[in-house]
Amino acid sequence: MKPPAETSQDMDGRKTLVLTGASRGIGHAAVRRFSAEGWRVLTLSRQPFDANCPWPEGAANHVQVDLADADSLGLAVADIKERLQDEGGKLHALVNNAGISPKLDGGKRPNTIKTPMQVWRQVFQVNFFAPILLARGLLEELQEAKGSIVNITSIAGGRVHPFAGSAYATSKAALASLTREMAADFGPLGIRVNAIAPGEIDTSILSPGTEGLIQDIPLARLGSTMEVADAVFYLCSDQASYVNGAELHVNGGQHV
Repeated sequence: MKPPAETSQDMDGRKTLVLTGASRGIGHAAVRRFSAEGWRVLTLSRQPFDANCPWPEGAANHVQVDLADADSLGLAVADIKERLQDEGGKLHALVNNAGISPKLDGGKRPNTIKTPMQVWRQVFQVNFFAPILLARGLLEELQEAKGSIVNITSIAGGRVHPFAGSAYATSKAALASLTREMAADFGPLGIRVNAIAPGEIDTSILSPGTEGLIQDIPLARLGSTMEVADAVFYLCSDQASYVNGAELHVNGGQHV
């Protein structure tokens, strides 16, 4: 039986991605990866657009939003829906990459005893509630394109991590569970929902001491942001047309 025909791109148009947390790290690499494939990328970030970013139409396709603020998020959804009218109201992929991981003085991890409740609420708003609110707000556009959602979870969602705080870790575990629930609910609408759980990725904001974890990674090195971006692109492509409800570990085998 042949796989389904290409349905996620207009005959005379290009695919469109909405990506949160695009200003650095994995998000930055994802913009480069999708842009190289000809996608239009709508970037969401708390920061204004950086003129040094190398992708085309970057400033025109940037939405400044505070994901920790429900009102700001609602305005961003309305803005995105209006922008998508240029593409026939279709959204081919939503990648929920933005996340916050507060640290104590000296980079120490906030635990379940010491983390203030307002920090728990802020972390869950950005890491957990924003992804489902974006997905629900853009449901019609995703359904119109038979699109894909990718949630960026973390290796910290499945184990106690030496650097990731308790609020961050539990929010990512919740996001992994949410991915399964969304896959069951969005799947009948033609929308695939998957997750990627990165391990130790070489970025400019590595926690001090991360290099010491390499001994626990079977591939004996840190991952690159582009390796994660490649995995994100795969899950958003038609090559993954029958992948739904999966959490892909991109960590060099650290989880085994």
